[in-house]
Amino acid sequence: MYDHEQKAHRERDDRDDRDQQQRTLEGGELATACPDRGRLPAPACRTPGRQRGRSAPRGRSRRERLRPPDRGRHPPLGRFCIETRAHASTRAPPQYAEAVKVEALDYGERKVYSVSSFNHGVADWLSRLPTVWVEGEVTELRRHERWQSVFFTLKDPGDGACLGVTMPRGRFDALRLDLADGERVHVYGRPELFEQRGDFRLRALTIERFGLGDHLARLERLKAKLAAEGLFADDRKRPLPRLPRCIGLVTGNDAAAKRDVLTTIATRFPPANVVVAETYVQGPRAAAAVVAAMQSLCELAELDVIVIARGGGSFEDLLPFSDERLVRAVAACRVPVVTAVGHEQDTPLCDLAADRRASTPTMAGKLVVPELPQLFGELDRARAGLARGVRRRLDQDEQRTTRAHEALRRSVTARLERELTRLARTHERLRTAPALTVERKRARLESTAGKLRTLSPLATLDRGYAIVRTDNGFVTSSAAVSDGDRVDVQLADGSFGARVER
Repeated sequence: MYDHEQKAHRERDDRDDRDQQQRTLEGGELATACPDRGRLPAPACRTPGRQRGRSAPRGRSRRERLRPPDRGRHPPLGRFCIETRAHASTRAPPQYAEAVKVEALDYGERKVYSVSSFNHGVADWLSRLPTVWVEGEVTELRRHERWQSVFFTLKDPGDGACLGVTMPRGRFDALRLDLADGERVHVYGRPELFEQRGDFRLRALTIERFGLGDHLARLERLKAKLAAEGLFADDRKRPLPRLPRCIGLVTGNDAAAKRDVLTTIATRFPPANVVVAETYVQGPRAAAAVVAAMQSLCELAELDVIVIARGGGSFEDLLPFSDERLVRAVAACRVPVVTAVGHEQDTPLCDLAADRRASTPTMAGKLVVPELPQLFGELDRARAGLARGVRRRLDQDEQRTTRAHEALRRSVTARLERELTRLARTHERLRTAPALTVERKRARLESTAGKLRTLSPLATLDRGYAIVRTDNGFVTSSAAVSDGDRVDVQLADGSFGARVER
């Protein structure tokens, strides 16, 4: 179906040129009016480039005739009704015949048109209408590398009304819009009818996105939400590794940002290992693609840091880098993230969530790797500082050892002297101890002997007393013995036997 449409569009472009020249020669005029509201001002609905009562200037190229006018000066397209130059007749067939200039089949007074003639007449009439701006949402976007045109549908978000749109592929690609379903756009073009199928469409000359104010409001709400969750807090930002083993680079294919980062890293630190993940960096698919690229890089065990680089662009071009999915992925990344998106004045939300933000891709390369000559200088200074530290430590240890040796020598000498003195005293005590012990024991013995002598009965016997015993024991009373009993009498110097006589 679309191959037939491509052929029809090429034929329509050629016919537009021929019709424009024919209308210029005829000096005809298309006026627009609304019968219930009065006639619109002539310049508002007149075909661009034509003035009332004058022919359109010759020599204008088709590109100049199709160039969009200033949107601010072009009024919206109102309701159209057709008037020919012959206003006398009110019969529909003559009016239609003169307006569309197609032949009808003659059935007496009835003029009948074939489907092909009718479609051709309507298409010819539509081609004379002025260009307009139409607003709506993009749906059913279709394109193919073999097609010469791009097809999509404009949908009114209010009541769901739809309008088919076609646009030459070269003109569409030159806009670099990367449209997606659901985007709201302004389309500038002219109405047309695809005669083969009778499809009414708008042939687009240019397309513009709009609604940046809505985008800004949504971004501010998202920014406040993420800030409340702490994703932009300074205390969660991590330091960059001093010497990264592996650097992940997320950027576009053949992008200047990619070249700047790689050149800077290769110049400053040639041994660096850089893994490039090329992805979309513009359009509705960019946010999800960048997140997927980051996830694939994080699967590398040796990865130390990720750089997200994208050159400058319009506000809309950088919108994917404020996508909530991408911002959360940057904040949750297991390694530090450096962003270099846009220019210095651009601050997408991913910059706020990143651990470091670089104003340019070149600056991002400088942040992630040191400069090799500077690193060598730092190593030389560190080596010299280490040598000075070792020498200083050795000197300190030598002084400490000398002081310890001197203190030990003095300590040993003093201790030896103390031990010798103690040994001499011990020797003297050992020498005098036996005599003193014997003397003390002799004195104690004499004292004990004196006490024994004092308490001994024998001392009493010395004073003339005697001890009298019988076989039953000592005699302590005269009643204990009887007359004629034999007793033993002990005196101080001996004993003898005796018999009791009363």
